[in-house]
Amino acid sequence: MTAVLIFSGLILLLLTGIPIFAALGLTATVILLIFEGNIGSVADTVYAHLNKPILTTIPLFVFMAQVMIRAKAMDDLYEMANTVVGHIRGGLGIATVMACTIFAAISGSSVATALSVGQSAIPQMKRFGYPRHAALGVVAAGGTLGILIPPSGPMILYSIVSEASIGALFLAGIIPGLLLALLFAGYSVVAGIRRGGDRAPSAAGLPKILRAIRKSIWAILAPPFVMGGIYFGVFTAAEAAAAGSIYALLVATLAYRNFGLQELWDCAYETMRTSMMVFMIIAGAAMFGHAITIIRLPVGVTEMVAQMGLGPLAFMLIVMAMIFVMGMFFESIAIILITTPILLPTMSALDIDLIWYGVLLMINLELAMITPPVGMNLFVIKGVTDAPLSEVVRGAFPYVLLMLLGLVILLFAPDLATWLPYKAGFGR
Repeated sequence: MTAVLIFSGLILLLLTGIPIFAALGLTATVILLIFEGNIGSVADTVYAHLNKPILTTIPLFVFMAQVMIRAKAMDDLYEMANTVVGHIRGGLGIATVMACTIFAAISGSSVATALSVGQSAIPQMKRFGYPRHAALGVVAAGGTLGILIPPSGPMILYSIVSEASIGALFLAGIIPGLLLALLFAGYSVVAGIRRGGDRAPSAAGLPKILRAIRKSIWAILAPPFVMGGIYFGVFTAAEAAAAGSIYALLVATLAYRNFGLQELWDCAYETMRTSMMVFMIIAGAAMFGHAITIIRLPVGVTEMVAQMGLGPLAFMLIVMAMIFVMGMFFESIAIILITTPILLPTMSALDIDLIWYGVLLMINLELAMITPPVGMNLFVIKGVTDAPLSEVVRGAFPYVLLMLLGLVILLFAPDLATWLPYKAGFGR
């Protein structure tokens, strides 16, 4: 009964539009005042959660993404992808997925990916005969890859809350992310063949392809530079974020030569604003996690699961279904911060791999980005194109099914997520 009251109150606060950090902090304050009579333990709890070196990755990766966006690297990426595959049936859809995949590995943001790729890709696809809903759908779905393909902001948050290795999580997201990109690209080809009439006039010759690759090479090399350094043990995750930021600055100033002091100020300001928002959310989550631990809510969940006799797979199926429903109404960050502290003890008791669960969670959060009524990418694409929301939802629906397929594959084949990080030496 206590748990029901807590979550009802938290949900009501979130539905009023109050910021996530405030809703979590207020809920935690009420719990502590009722059960402890004071909030004296809050300061130490918040400090312990914010005094972690891994948090430096957040502003550094945000800064890296901001620099690459303002250097106009996205335009070159889409032009390269379009040049290579744009001439085949569904090729523009494949080009869009390719551009989203690479840009997701640079930005770490689904919204930024959908926004940046959408501005370039949607007019191009409409020009060559794509139905508008199909163009809208592939960009909305491709943008969600920013959550799964590293570096990923939600992945960093999950790492902080669960204390799972961020380096292992980054590597774990690569193969599942490429699997989803492959499913999206395959669907684009099949849909293109069924539709007909959306093929570009002619294939680009080898010289044009090489020119396009050469022009976009600095953006293409950014993800392997960062992730390769982590895989081969050259960088820790925090060092990789710093190296990525330096790389982005060098590319913007020396290769693109369109980055001055004003752009540097704009990037620094946006990085500060975004990072402070995330840190406030982490502080609220620390308070909430501490409060529910005081009332032994996670322990109660573990005992309930033990009484029901659920195995790891059955438990995961229930959790994934619950998070899918939550994703229709809440933001990704809220879902991570509300559910993870409660589920961790049960997952530990059932010997569920936190890296595997983290990847499954990220795919489910991707689904949340394109499922109404509050799918963020749906509204981003609507804003970019001024298309009716119903048309965006219609275009994104096939990709919801593809993501569900990817989720099922990962549920029954966990090695797709865990093989790469453990191969790289990250122990369980």
